[in-house]
Amino acid sequence: MAKRELLQSIGTVLTAIVISSGFAMAQELIKQPKRQAAAESPTGRNSYTVACYYFPNYHVDPHNEELHGPDWTEWELLKNARPRFEGHNQPKVPLWGYTDESDPTAMAKKIDAAADNGIDVFIFDWYWYNNAPFLEGGLEKGFLKAPNNNRLKFCLMWANHDYPDVFPSRLSNRMPTIYPGDVTRKMFDDAIDYTISKYFKHPSYWLIDGCPYFSIYDLTTLMKGLGSKEATKEALASFRAKTKNAGFKDLHLNVVVHGQTTLPGEAATPDVNELVTYLGFDSVTSYVWIHHVKLKDFPETDYNYVRDRYFKYWDKAQNEFGLPYFPNVSMGWDSTPRTLQSDKYINAGYPFIATISNNTPKRFREALAITKKRLDKSANSHKILNINAWNEWTEGSYLEPDTVNGMAYLEAVKEVFGKE
Repeated sequence: MAKRELLQSIGTVLTAIVISSGFAMAQELIKQPKRQAAAESPTGRNSYTVACYYFPNYHVDPHNEELHGPDWTEWELLKNARPRFEGHNQPKVPLWGYTDESDPTAMAKKIDAAADNGIDVFIFDWYWYNNAPFLEGGLEKGFLKAPNNNRLKFCLMWANHDYPDVFPSRLSNRMPTIYPGDVTRKMFDDAIDYTISKYFKHPSYWLIDGCPYFSIYDLTTLMKGLGSKEATKEALASFRAKTKNAGFKDLHLNVVVHGQTTLPGEAATPDVNELVTYLGFDSVTSYVWIHHVKLKDFPETDYNYVRDRYFKYWDKAQNEFGLPYFPNVSMGWDSTPRTLQSDKYINAGYPFIATISNNTPKRFREALAITKKRLDKSANSHKILNINAWNEWTEGSYLEPDTVNGMAYLEAVKEVFGKE
């Protein structure tokens, strides 16, 4: 073969290889799943991370069956709710029906709705009582087995408060404790070992700067069980070391702070400003607006009244802890489904407390938009917020669609924070 012909042949073969490789790469790109919420919090100045609390009591749990009877879920309280005053909108009716969150198909629908409307993370309320997990079915059987769980990140907020009987609550014996929330050091270590091995290494677990995010709801109860602030510091340092030993850069340890209290045994932690630094937390957040704002009017307090006073708390919080504060936006509040419906509805303490009224989708959207503007002015390196809540149906704070407003609250999130 002549030299010129040989070179032409080689060129033809190389061209074919390049075309073939390009086609293969294109095929791989086509096969990629729908947009994932980033494993890391976005770092760009115009990037936001929208997290949403998820309450997992809408599946059958054997402990609940022991307490309340076969097949019981918290949907029963919602079904039995009734109007408690003139103009009161109860019962709330879920547009998707009374679904089983431990069913991967049902959870997949939630994941798609969240991801399609600008939500990046589900923060699962996570429980550990009697040295074992509780209400874990929604996460472990539902979310982790959903075929599309790569579309949404998840993380844990350890709801380590005393677990009260509000299913329903009675005026005569308002909230007896079912399970105490305090843990010994061994129980703490067992819970942490379970968390690291079961959740942290999942590809959808939420990381901030390479560090798994883990939030603790009740710092006072944690210190009570561990015995002292020194013992608590040692336990949390051990948690951090174990996380690093598991292959992570570090642990992002978050704490929820409270001003007003709701649940029994819950208390505003004394000297919390100094404690969060001493104990080694990385950030501070809130669970719901009413933890910082007293509902002044019974039976209804206006949404914007609560919003404005929460924002004043935010002004204070972002400067007082010496740590990043991740703000909260609450959709509403109505804990009347957790009251015995035949009892008189009086202002007697949770869940017999005021509701939040006029929390329309429009007003919720306005609260989100204000939060976005405030985040833009924040010195925090990450623009992170959380929403209460995805499905706190029996506390009247939920984004899931109901038969009155449909998808309007989710659409509000998309309008403000949706990503193209």
